[in-house]
Amino acid sequence: MVNTLEKPGFDEIRPGVKAPAKETILTPRFYTTDFDEVAKMDISPNEDELRAILEEFRVDYNRHHFVRNESFDKSWDHIDGEKRQLFVEFLERSCTAEFSGFLLYKELGRRLKNKNPLLAECFNLMSRDEARHAGFLNKAMSDFNLSLDLGFLTKSRKYTFFKPKFIFYATYLSEKIGYWRYITIYRHLEKNPNDCIYPIFEFFENWCQDENRHGDFFDAIMRAQPHTLNDWKAKLWCRFFLLSVFATMYLNDTQRADFYACLGLEARSYDKEVIEKTNETAGRVFPIILDVNNPEFYDRLETCVTNNEGLRAIDASGGPGFVKALRKLPIFASNGWQFIKLYFMKPISVEQYAGVVR
Repeated sequence: MVNTLEKPGFDEIRPGVKAPAKETILTPRFYTTDFDEVAKMDISPNEDELRAILEEFRVDYNRHHFVRNESFDKSWDHIDGEKRQLFVEFLERSCTAEFSGFLLYKELGRRLKNKNPLLAECFNLMSRDEARHAGFLNKAMSDFNLSLDLGFLTKSRKYTFFKPKFIFYATYLSEKIGYWRYITIYRHLEKNPNDCIYPIFEFFENWCQDENRHGDFFDAIMRAQPHTLNDWKAKLWCRFFLLSVFATMYLNDTQRADFYACLGLEARSYDKEVIEKTNETAGRVFPIILDVNNPEFYDRLETCVTNNEGLRAIDASGGPGFVKALRKLPIFASNGWQFIKLYFMKPISVEQYAGVVR
């Protein structure tokens, strides 16, 4: 059925095609890396496990999963106003993140084809999964009279260069936190079916297993490269990426608390559960995890939440741009200080953490 409501508050590059969200420090990023360095990696210390993971990718458990059923065949006009806007933003952010993974994995598969066939096939099969996810999310946006031009997105977004080990940290955490986000929503809606306002959430149980398998692949890659985990620099970088991923999610989700309220979830409680589970999971490969149960951790994140509200208020106010920039400086300084203090909070060595099994 065709929705009749107008699309609230969205710019379009052409009718029905949403202009990509403005890039900020909190939006999903597109990545590139040193492909030759990846090709030269010695994966022999963990080759058997990587081959076992490849076999799981080949089985393709979700081959027939991402098929829209009759539950989508209705009008969604009852999701209107601010709720509609928040829901479209959720779909766009999720689609962009999945498509970012597709582009990176596809290029890795192409570049490694003749240099490291095992890794090349793994990356190609992960790109297959991410393409399905992105396509399914983009089709969901069409139920709200919008879609993303993924080809335009490919050409228009800036690409961030990360060395391979940083790609491994970031993508491992992205896949694992994606698993915990999806499964937590699914389990909540399974217990509270009246909160399931749109059928895409019913697909999350199988969907998140793709994220989990991808995370396991990067886990195996890192353990095949001991220098990514076992020296003092690795501990500093693991701490940095854990904090970056957790802080980004918390700041994004608290800003969109009304979306989670639509699903019967309290954004902060949801995020704390996801952060705790992802932190524990990371302890199976990372040498350290964050002390997320220390009250200071969330107190400082809440200061950043308040600061970001101040930044948005300045953006919405009148006056010259340079005046706004000056007004923002102390807020940026405060956010930077909070991040520094969070980074230097004493982490937990997983060898001393009884709650994590290495």
